[in-house]
Order: sequence, then C-alpha cells, then structure tokens
Amino acid sequence: MSLSLDTDAFFKRLKKLYSTWKTSNDDAFSKVDAIIVTMGTDEDVVYSKTSALQTWLFGYELTDTVMVFCKQKVIFLSSKNKVEFLKPSAKKEGNENADGLPPVTLLLKDKQNNDDNFSKISEALHDSGSGKVIGQFKKDKFSTKFIDSWKEHFEKDNFEIVDISPPIALVMAPKDEAEMGMMKRAAAITLEIYSKVFKENLKDVIDADRQVKHMKMAEEIEKALENRSHLKGADPSLVETCYPPIIQSGGSYSLKFSVVSDKNVLHFGCIICMFGIRYRSYCSNVVRTMMVNPTEKMQDTYTFLVELEELIFERLKPGTKLCDVYHAVVSKVQKEKPGLLPNLTKSFGFASGIEFREGSLLINAKNQLKVQKGMVFNINIGLSGLVNSSGDTNKDKNYALFVGDMVVVTEGAALLLTKDKKKARNISIFLKDDSEEESEEDESANEILGRGARGALLKEKTRQEISAEVKRQNHQRELRIDLNKAARERMMNNSTAVESSKTKKSNVAYKSRQLLPVKEPDIYDLKIFIDKKYETVVLPVFGLPTPFHISTIKNISMSTEGDYSYLRINFFCPGSSIIKENQQKFPSTEDTNFIKELTYRALAGRIPGRSESPAANLQLSFRLIKELQKKFKTREDEEREKEGIVKQDKLVINPNKANPKLKDLYIRPNIAHKRMQGHLEAHTNGFRYTSVRGDKVDILYNNIRHAIFLPCDHEMIIVLHFHLKNAMMFGKKRQIDVQFYTEVGELTTDLGKLQHMRDRDDLYAEQAERELRHKLNVVFKSFVDKVETISKGEVEFDSPFRELSFFGVPFRSTCLLQPTSSALINVVEWPPFIATLDQIELVHFERVQFHLKSCDMVIVFKDYKHKVEVINSIPMQSLDPIREWLNSCDIHYTEGVQSLNWTKILKTITDDPEAFFEQGGWSFLEPESDNEGDDSDEEESDFCPEEEASGSAASDESDSDEDYSSDDEDESEYEDEGSLGSDEESGKDWDELEEEARKADAQHNNEEDEDAGRKRKREENSHRKPAKRKR
Repeated sequence: MSLSLDTDAFFKRLKKLYSTWKTSNDDAFSKVDAIIVTMGTDEDVVYSKTSALQTWLFGYELTDTVMVFCKQKVIFLSSKNKVEFLKPSAKKEGNENADGLPPVTLLLKDKQNNDDNFSKISEALHDSGSGKVIGQFKKDKFSTKFIDSWKEHFEKDNFEIVDISPPIALVMAPKDEAEMGMMKRAAAITLEIYSKVFKENLKDVIDADRQVKHMKMAEEIEKALENRSHLKGADPSLVETCYPPIIQSGGSYSLKFSVVSDKNVLHFGCIICMFGIRYRSYCSNVVRTMMVNPTEKMQDTYTFLVELEELIFERLKPGTKLCDVYHAVVSKVQKEKPGLLPNLTKSFGFASGIEFREGSLLINAKNQLKVQKGMVFNINIGLSGLVNSSGDTNKDKNYALFVGDMVVVTEGAALLLTKDKKKARNISIFLKDDSEEESEEDESANEILGRGARGALLKEKTRQEISAEVKRQNHQRELRIDLNKAARERMMNNSTAVESSKTKKSNVAYKSRQLLPVKEPDIYDLKIFIDKKYETVVLPVFGLPTPFHISTIKNISMSTEGDYSYLRINFFCPGSSIIKENQQKFPSTEDTNFIKELTYRALAGRIPGRSESPAANLQLSFRLIKELQKKFKTREDEEREKEGIVKQDKLVINPNKANPKLKDLYIRPNIAHKRMQGHLEAHTNGFRYTSVRGDKVDILYNNIRHAIFLPCDHEMIIVLHFHLKNAMMFGKKRQIDVQFYTEVGELTTDLGKLQHMRDRDDLYAEQAERELRHKLNVVFKSFVDKVETISKGEVEFDSPFRELSFFGVPFRSTCLLQPTSSALINVVEWPPFIATLDQIELVHFERVQFHLKSCDMVIVFKDYKHKVEVINSIPMQSLDPIREWLNSCDIHYTEGVQSLNWTKILKTITDDPEAFFEQGGWSFLEPESDNEGDDSDEEESDFCPEEEASGSAASDESDSDEDYSSDDEDESEYEDEGSLGSDEESGKDWDELEEEARKADAQHNNEEDEDAGRKRKREENSHRKPAKRKR
C-alpha cells in the first residue's frame, strides 16, 4: 500500500478521544465500557460518523474493518493491506503523543472463517470495565458479508447498546492546525469557484439575455472542479462537491441543502446559489443571493439579513451556548423588524468538518451545548416567503434571501473563512433600457477600438467580446484605485521607520603599538613588510614604519623604467570613487590628512657584492600584497554572502523506514564541482537530501515559500523545486532556490544518424520513454501526496498551468514561463525565475506597438527597494492572454510605447512618496484616454518619469531587435499619405477596399501594356530601312 499513516496525528487524536471518554459529563458516554465501530461499504452513504471517525484518526476510510476501543487495549481487525497500513499505530516507541494510551492490537482478517478473531474481540469486550455497555453509532448500518458475520456473533452476547454519536461529534468538532489548514484550503477553493465561475457565468447570461436552466448552471459549477486554475493549486483528485450545487430563482425557493436544482429557466430576479467543496474530506460551504433590479425595500431587507449574520459571528465565542446565539438574533429581529420573524429560518447553521452537517451542534432555540475554541461553523441564515409589491408576475413578487459563510471560533471575534464582498451594492445587478444599452455600447466601443477602426472591426467583434473587454477595463480601473490607496498607506507607515546605514566598519591595522613587529629585519631596515596575521602592510614613510590595513589599499602596480623599478600604491580616500561593497567610514575631523598615493623606487639591476637587486623587496612586496588583497576580498565576499542568513531549526529525523523517499535525483545548484546523484527523504519537519558522496542538505518545511512539482509530460526533466523564505548557504554561496530533478530520455539527438520512420528500435525506445514518463509521474505524485500528509498542510505543492504559459527572456535565453496559483515560474532553465504574485504591485508592458513582434514585461514589487524583474521578447500574440490572466489574479497592469528607467522612478518614489501619490501615484502609466476619472492633467504632468528616463530609454531601445528610427519614419510617411484622403475612406469595408485594389491593379497592368506597345513601335521604327527619295 503506497499510503502511510500519520502516527503523530493518530496518537494525538486517540489520546483526545480517551481523555474525553474518561472525563465526560455525558451520562451515556461516561458509562460506556467499550466502543465498537464497524465500517462496511455503501455507495449511497456520503456522510457517516464511522467514516468521519476513521478519516479523523487515520486520514483515510478503511472498509470492512472492525475497530474496538476498550479501557485496556485497542483492537483493529481488517485485511492484509489495511493491517500493513495500520502497523505504525502498534509501535509507540519514540512518540510522545502515545504516552498513557492503551496498546494497539492488529488482527488479520481470514477470508473464510473469523470465529477466532471474533472470540478475541468478545473476550476483550467482557474484560473492559464492567463488560456490559457498548457504545456504537446507531444510525450507521453498513452491510457486507464480513460485517454481517461480525454482527451475528456480536448479538449473541446481549450487550447493552448506547448511541455515542453526539459525544464523539463533540470530540471531533474543535479542529487542530492540520485540519484548519485543510478547511481554509477548501473555503478558498469554494470562494474562487463562486467568484470566478458562478458569478461570471451569471453576469454573462444576464448580459446576453440567454435562457439557462438552473440544472445547467449547477453543472457548470461542477465542471469547474476539473479545471486546475480554479483549485488554488490543489490536486483535482482530492477535491469534490459536498452536495450537488443548488440554484434557485423565479419565486420558488426552499432554503435547505437537501433540495436539488430543477429544470426551470433562470429568472432575472432574486437568484440563490448554494454549493460547498470538500478538500481531503473536509467541507466548506458558501451561500449567496444575487438580485437583479432590486427595489430599495429589497436592498434594505438584504442589508438587515447581513447584519443578522454578522451578529452571529460576534456571539460565537468560547463558552457561549448555541441557544443563546439563536435568541440574540431573534431578539434583534423582534426589536427592529418584527414583521420578518415568521420568515426567518428555524436554525442559523451548524458545526461542520469531515461531516458537512453535525446535527448535534445546530444553532437553534433548544441546543444547550457550548461553543468551543477551534470549532468551525457553517452559518446560514435566510428569509423566505417575502413579497415584492412592485412585481408584475408571481416570479417577481415572491422572493427569498439567503446568505451563508464558514467561520472559525477563536478567543476573540470569529474568523471568517469565506470572506467576500456581499453588501447590497456588490450583489445587485441593474439592467437598463435598450436605448441606454446601445448608447453605452457605442461609447465603450469607441473607447476600446477607436473611432476610425470601429466601423471595420465591429463586424468581427461580437457583443460578448466587447463587454468582456469593458469588464476587464473597469476591473483594472478599480484595481488601480485600490493599488494607489494601499501603496500610499504602506509607504506612509514605512516612512517613519529609520533605516540603518550599511556603512562598513573601519578596519584597524594594529590596535596598539606593542603589536607592531619592530624586530622584523625588513621593518628595521625600513623596507616594505607584509604582516599576513593582521592583514597589514608596513610602509616606510619619512623614515618611520607606518602600518596600513589591506582594506585601505585601492590598487597596486609595478613597472620598470630605465634602471629603476617603481612600486605604486593607491589608497582609498574621501572624494575618490568607492565601490559600495567596500564603503569605508572615514574620520570627519578637519585636521585629518589622507594619503592618496605612494610610490617607491629601487635599482632594477644588481649591485656588486650583493646577492639580490635592491628592487627584489619591491617585487616580493608586490606579489604578497596582491595575494593578501585576494585573500581579504574572498573572505569579505563570504561574509557578505552570509549576511541576512537566518539559522534554520534542527531537522527532526523520523526513524520510520516507510518515510517518503525519492532516489536517483540530481540537485541544483550543485553541491560539488561535479554533478552527483542522491536521494531525497521527507522527515518530521523537513527534507534531507543525501548525495552518493555523503553530502547532506536539509530543507525545513517552515522555510519553504513555494513548493513546485513539474511533471515530465512536456519536458525532458521532472522537477521538485523549493523557493525558500530565507536563503541558505550552499558551499560558500547563498541560495534562495533549491531544485531536485531527474532526466527523462535523451537531452540530445544525433542528427547524423540515418533513421527510418518505422525503425523498430526507435519505436521500442519511444514506447520505453512513454512508460518511463508515466512511471516517474506516478512516483513523484505519490511522494508529493505523502509529503503534504506528513507536513500536515505546512507544505502544499503547486503545479503550473501550461495552458496559460508564454515564452519570454527573463535572463539570457528564451524559456517557457508558466503561472501557478501563487507565482509565475520557470524552473526548467537555470537560474530559475520565480515571481510571487502576492508580492507584485503591478505589471507594466513596454514597447507595445502595432508594428513590433514582441514586447517587454516589467514586474514591479510592493517593496520598492526590490529591483524590478524584466521579461524581454514576449510575443505580441501572448499579450492578450497574459492580460486576462493578470486580471483574473487581481493584478493591475499598464502598458506603454517606450522603455522606462525604473531605477530612477523607484528612487523618486522612495525619496518623496507623499508627493508621488499626491500627483496621482501610478496613474502616470495609464493611457490618456483612461485618465478622465482621475486627477487633473496639470497634476499628472508634474510627475513625468518618461522625461527623466529619456537617456536610459534611448539606450534600451538601441539594444532592441527593431530599428525604431526607420519605423518612425515609415509611420510619418504613412500618416502624411493618409492625411490626403477623405474621412469617408476610413469607414470603407473590406469588399470596397478589395474592389478598389483590383481596379488599381488592372489600371496598372493597362499602363504597362501601353508602355510596352510604345516601346515596340520605337524599336520597329529604328530598325526600318529609310525610303529612297524620288528626284
């Protein structure tokens, strides 16, 4: 069995079960001597206490399994594979959560006769407590051959049966961190599908005035689960609906989750949508009401309903009785709008988790159970049977309102998991008359297409496409307003923080006079001496040995001119060009003198009677100073690399041999000069990669920002990539990205080899490669699933959406850039490119011109001190899909014709952010046509980074592949020619233009024929003999 048991979660939750059993105030639960849970198979049963308990303990459902919880022992009876899966539960050594728990006994099911196993269980039941009262889930009635044989044996003992469903539900209701992570993920997917699928589909249906059945709308929601782009990076196999989506409209409403969507056509009035998503068996739910052309009274009633829901959020605090929450809402309705009391739903929600609806934890008038911290409630409150007096038909008159969200109980206010805009103005859609629609369509079309091109293009552009473009522009306009507002608040808050200057501390040669090695012969003879211990050069200056630290020396040179050799030493001093990394802190006193340069001279030739020339000391000093400089620079670079490195926690090794493991992996960056293979193993709190040479690399789960799994379906390698939160040291360099990969097939092909298309060897090789790809994908996917289980949701792997990919040049070579749910990545080429979507402020497209084949994409981050990322040479045909993707991710984008100097722009913003945002903020990047609703033109003209960046823009344009100057000249010529024509020509359709072109060609051919005829006549006349004259 490829699955593995999370022993930490198992023992932790089993201990919670036993401790609640011992200390329970419930008389029925406290008197139970043993608990028996039997799991069979029944496809019609979606939710049951038995499957919920198994999922809670093991993470999976185990069919044909008998679970017995006694006072002194725990017994699991199941088949061979399931017993193998449960083996870790029988080993308590090394697990602190297993302390104080009874031992686990595993019994192997016999295919023929299980009387011996049943006898062992009966004996354990009689020995547990008084051996009389057995707790079971009475509503769960599974039936298989094995389960039926167990029931037959069990009934012979005549035990007293007690239903323990409510107390067990109360045990499982508070969620731990791992469960909370899965519920948040489920809620995020639910909200994503609601906003990006249902809401958009509904707007399109209303805009196109189409007739769509409720059932069809529900099917569209279910189909969205097959699209990975809506699943927030989750595996589609782990996501399913909690119940079939429910769509209601047209005066017929039933505010229950047990109804189904009917075949009635969607009515443009009050539209109620209910649907929920399960992720890894944990449920979420959302309920929304959309209103088309609502009256003021309907909007007021809806606003009051939202206020009631918010009151429930406020009252859900630990220790509060559920009935008190219900009565608080009812009293508010009686006080403010008593007429709505009969229309209010009978309950206001229920606890949710592995089971969608926990019946023992309903928010109603009778439930005396108290709210506990960590419980997750599915709040849903509605008003049915409402009447719209201004309605013409029954469908318009009768309406209902229903809202619902998922909340987590905390010490303070309840945490909303499905946070969304649901005020009356956000869920109301107002339709206008046909005349108004046509006039607005004309205006929007003029804005998008331009007045000249509109006549020719409107035939190809459908109404739906234009409306989609208008929606995108409106959304981007909203994003721009929100962007400037958020950026201004962020910059104003950060401006108060005082930055610490990163000036390098001044190095001292010797801290005291006693450290100067005066006894050295070279110092005594006033020669140049290099002290390697203190990294100091002792130079004779005016007859005195003077020490200089090696960091003060800028450069050194040696030359020979005539009979003398010269050693020239240049020093760092105020006013000279200083590299930022070597920034020195010079004394600021007025009486300080600095040496800029020293030159020493000595005879190059030998002197009689001496073994070496006088210049030998200069030559030796030159070599030693160079070596010392190199050594010092290397050490400084290493220290600079280590700056900001956060020390990781210690890896906790899991001694279990069944840990998820991948073999024969390469690592990037290389940990040695030669590429080596190794294996990657997942442990309790992180990964460990061990090479064949024994090198170890540890990556902790809490240091992983992005975990990316790239299958080998379209690539020559299969990749597990980790983008870290804090950099780690590899050798002597800091790395923020670590990658593990395996090659698939041959990376190179021998083009000189003569191949036949039906070569049997090649066919076998292709088949073997396909099988290898499939095998690797399965192995890596299994590893990824196990890691997500072990890490308890701390690591969630993302896979890229290839259908949204595009080509670009982020570094030196063209590569395929692919979006994931949280980043834009390329992990095939090295170095990798990863841009986190949450850190992106906006995206600007440069060189967007009609005659160019490519453009550039500039990514500006929220941290304006972070250098912008530039992706060059993006094909123009990819521009529109990229815009659509950015718009769906709520990322603001702009575009322009020329390249900008972003270094100067960001410096201008950080120097004076208040002035920048007073002048319109990022609105200066918008086209002129979109600035009507913004600040005045005079304010925008104050800040023009294009003028500041003119120099850099020119240099950037000169590097591009296109000849801008020639293109501009061509454009000006076309403009001059176009100005001679009339305005009517711009509105001609394609048929008229083709007819004119055909006539022009015919006229041109006729002129050529006439010219050819005249030329032939001239030639005939020139060759004709002259006639004789008659005298």
